[in-house]
Amino acid sequence: MKNITKVGLAVLVLFSTISFAQENSKDANNIMLTSWVPPTIDGMPAASRANLTNKLNQVVTQNGLGGSPYNSRFIISANVTVNTKDILPGPPPMHAYNLDITLYIGDGYEGTQFASQTISVKGVGTNETKAYNAGLKNFKADSPELQAFVQKGKQKIIQYYKDNCDLIIKKANTLAGQDQYEEAIFMLSAVPSACEECYTKAMNAIKPIYQNQIDKECKVKLQEATGIWNASQDMAAAEQAGAILASINPDASCIAQAKTLSNSIAAKVKQIDDREWKYIVKDQQQESERIAAIKAIGVAYGNGPKANVTYKSIW
Repeated sequence: MKNITKVGLAVLVLFSTISFAQENSKDANNIMLTSWVPPTIDGMPAASRANLTNKLNQVVTQNGLGGSPYNSRFIISANVTVNTKDILPGPPPMHAYNLDITLYIGDGYEGTQFASQTISVKGVGTNETKAYNAGLKNFKADSPELQAFVQKGKQKIIQYYKDNCDLIIKKANTLAGQDQYEEAIFMLSAVPSACEECYTKAMNAIKPIYQNQIDKECKVKLQEATGIWNASQDMAAAEQAGAILASINPDASCIAQAKTLSNSIAAKVKQIDDREWKYIVKDQQQESERIAAIKAIGVAYGNGPKANVTYKSIW
């Protein structure tokens, strides 16, 4: 069907520790669906689109898929068709609609449908928009048929990762080989823990990519801090350089050089201003800090312009 406008893509990033996966097990093993309604649905008032999006969000949360604020590859979408439209005598005259709401779960990148379910509702209002909204209000997100629909979609998503796991990891490693570490982390961390075998492979693959990423950042920051300090060894330069050095990941390969420069600046600060150095270069990350750092890389990439994608209709 038709392509739609670009939307930002972001994915909640997860790291490969058993404890971390267990902490997030309530989110349907981290399978996330993005609720998306196309810009136009034939005959549907624009004001009703927000209500339909809210209903899709309810389907997601009611069925334990988290309701992620980020946009993922996999979407839940809907199309609405008007079966009958009648004007009931007033006063005031009322619009009476019989609507079919067909929900879809699928791959928004490829436009591939995984599951669908049609719900019929009735709505009556003093105008078209109110009739539409009244019909949407009768759409029950926790109905048994919708639970079965979501479960089918979830299984299809799991199967997608089973079928494409090696390809995903290969592509991520190719990106990492081109120094596109953020995108590689972003891609691998999208694998849900419900896909146990692929999740383990993906999280193991993230570790060396993450190391390369922080090593790259360390070199850049060390060079920047050194240049600032060498240009003007005064308090202003010390503050700027110190802030940069303190932001270096303690697991990076050049951390020893960063500490050496930081100690040198600290000694000079003590000499020229008789104050203690407030910028500390950490010795080592805690596991929770490492998880948060990896998450931040993926989220930053997902929120950036490079992650924009085009969703396609899945009906």
